[in-house]
Amino acid sequence: MKIEKLIVTGLGTGYSPVAPGTAGAILGIFLLYFLNKLLAMLHIAKSLEYLFYLSAIILITLAGVYAIKRVHKIWPHDDNKIVIDEIAGVWITACCLPLNWQYYLWALILFRFFDIIKPLGIKKFDQMHNDWSVMLDDLLAGLYGFIVLQGLIHFNII
Repeated sequence: MKIEKLIVTGLGTGYSPVAPGTAGAILGIFLLYFLNKLLAMLHIAKSLEYLFYLSAIILITLAGVYAIKRVHKIWPHDDNKIVIDEIAGVWITACCLPLNWQYYLWALILFRFFDIIKPLGIKKFDQMHNDWSVMLDDLLAGLYGFIVLQGLIHFNII
């Protein structure tokens, strides 16, 4: 169960005594930013880059659901220590961004806004009590953050 706990707590950020979800999302943003830096240094084609993002989000989601299912045997449903969902969600918001730290900061802010406020159907997923629902509300928050962020960038608002 050690590996599962490491996964669901976002390498331990879920044990943060203050705002563990935000701590996990911050870890997610840093990981994605540095992965993007690595991809840029390797001069990966954009089409392969997009495939990489999609694969990474699917992989982290599936690994997260599996690990959540395992820790739900000993922890309450959607325990505060579980932050893998925040990492996956913020990766969706920050997917395919250029290497501009301000964009990543905005991705973090927008994701956390939608994750905390839970508008437009997010709350319905949050109220379900199964292993997938822990992830789905954050994935939807990530999608809403992505749409808003891309609009802000497209219209040169940020």
